[in-house]
Amino acid sequence: MPAETAGSGSPRRDRPAVGVVTVDDQAIFRAAAREVIDVTPGFEAVGEAASGEEAIALVGRLDPQLVLVDVRMPGMGGVEAARRIKELRPRAVVVLISLEAPEDAPATASESGAVAFVRKQDFNSKMLRGLWVAHCPV
Repeated sequence: MPAETAGSGSPRRDRPAVGVVTVDDQAIFRAAAREVIDVTPGFEAVGEAASGEEAIALVGRLDPQLVLVDVRMPGMGGVEAARRIKELRPRAVVVLISLEAPEDAPATASESGAVAFVRKQDFNSKMLRGLWVAHCPV
């Protein structure tokens, strides 16, 4: 099978897969996100965290290219976790995810360093590829 071109909407097959870490206190969403990542060519689920604190340690250890962070979590919320992840790994693409609509996001979400705010209900392979193509570091 020939390698996909960069303009095809997904990462090239001759490059390593985009490593993705999912951060959510709900195991059911982590499992759903893993399924989406696993069926999306060019992406690989490399880790999962159930809290913001756990996410920071995991991202520091794994250095993923893409991090999906739930906005509402007990303890350190997703906005603060995203901010700290960007401080730790500035090249990481961080996306905030939530059941809420973007207009209901915390006011501080825009200051977190996240590139996008995505509703969990809308998260799918096409969106994952689109987020990466639109925001991947050069």
